[in-house]
Amino acid sequence: MDLRKIKKLIDLLEESNLAEIEIKEGEESVRLARVPSSGVTYAAPAPVQYAAPAPAAAPAVAMASPTESATGGAKPAGSALPEGHVVRSPMVGTFYTSPSPDKPAFVAVGAQVKAGDTLAIIEAMKMFNPIEADVSGTVVAIIGQSGAPVEFDQPLFVIKQ
Repeated sequence: MDLRKIKKLIDLLEESNLAEIEIKEGEESVRLARVPSSGVTYAAPAPVQYAAPAPAAAPAVAMASPTESATGGAKPAGSALPEGHVVRSPMVGTFYTSPSPDKPAFVAVGAQVKAGDTLAIIEAMKMFNPIEADVSGTVVAIIGQSGAPVEFDQPLFVIKQ
């Protein structure tokens, strides 16, 4: 592989948010990886902390999924969720109700949503992932708090169909 191509790949890696690039041309391959900065080192333990409690919570949530009345057990505070379809977090990350601090929230309580509408975003590993409604209806509760960390399968919204 040409040294100029490798230098271009290094420049591309430095200019992007990518942590790693691997290119294969025929039998030749080059793999470039960014050395983690101190910020990444501090962020790495967080998923491990979230991963430890998740197995304990997962059986309770899995058992609660078939019946709506049991979903209140997912909240340790003991407060029951309102009746309706519960939209849960698909990942561990930071929950945001608006695209940026100076913008209005995607949805509010009482808003009509259609399946596929963006309800919020979750930032995970510096990627913003949209959380979309999987049913149409009215938002009756926003359980997630903007700017707060969320765990996998944590209830975020309740939509009444």
